[in-house]
Amino acid sequence: MKNDMKKVAILASGNLLPGHPDLRSDAFELEEEIGKLRPAFAALGMKLDVLNWRDAAAVADDYDAMLPLLVWDYFESNQQAFLQAMAQICQKTELFNRFDVVQWNSNKSYLEDLAHQGVHTIPSRRVDRVSEAEVQRSFEKFAGEASGCDQLVIKPDVGGGAWRQVLLKKGDPYPSKDKLPPAGTLIQPFVKSVLTEGEYSFLYFGGAFSHALVKRPKDGDYRVQSIYGGREQAYAPNQQERAQARAVFDMLDFTPLYARVDLLRADDGRLLLIELELIEPYLYLGFAEGSGADNKGAQRLAKTLAKKLGI
Repeated sequence: MKNDMKKVAILASGNLLPGHPDLRSDAFELEEEIGKLRPAFAALGMKLDVLNWRDAAAVADDYDAMLPLLVWDYFESNQQAFLQAMAQICQKTELFNRFDVVQWNSNKSYLEDLAHQGVHTIPSRRVDRVSEAEVQRSFEKFAGEASGCDQLVIKPDVGGGAWRQVLLKKGDPYPSKDKLPPAGTLIQPFVKSVLTEGEYSFLYFGGAFSHALVKRPKDGDYRVQSIYGGREQAYAPNQQERAQARAVFDMLDFTPLYARVDLLRADDGRLLLIELELIEPYLYLGFAEGSGADNKGAQRLAKTLAKKLGI
């Protein structure tokens, strides 16, 4: 290994790393992603390591850049510790995406910011803590905004991977406290197209489109993540769909190193933003063209980062 190679760390949650006593069932996704990124980074003079995000600040001086791409537990009541660690890291090395972006994107209130700027998002109510009364108010509110709204998605405003997320049908028993968000909550009408059409993900590196896919839940579920049996398929978006996804970026005053735009189709055919993932999006590199060391998605990310590091 050349001594002049740049050192880059991908930060991960401990429960994705080998030897963890409670290893996540989707830990294989770390191996798949790093297996494609490592050769792409090495080809451009960057050595790639994987670190537990909790340990990263102590060694940040040893690295030229850190990317919190696999920190899949930061939202499990760990947000404060995570942001403190990222703040320490950015004092010592380059953090991508940068700290103010990570801080902004860590709470789903960013969706309100984007909606106010004209991005088409799923209608939402944000409350400090969910209650039966707030759920009833939400049904009443969305009955006028979402045709035939009889189901709500209740999710933490700091969350991901459907953690502490509930799908509630009107008239069903109110869920137990341990199933609901522990604090700040986002309440949205359920967009039924996820069951028939799926959820779309568009991947971007340096603001440029890389690849896309559609994610569908298993029969009898609505969650598209692999840990719940979700399945994915490559997708070639048409020009109009590309433009709708691109419109999200046009509202930003910065260009993220990496981003995933997740979208659901509304009844009127528009794509609605469900998430703009700027912290820890799984990159679905297997759906970019090229295999092994020739994976074009991994190469695009590597080239974008190399340029930022002056390589």
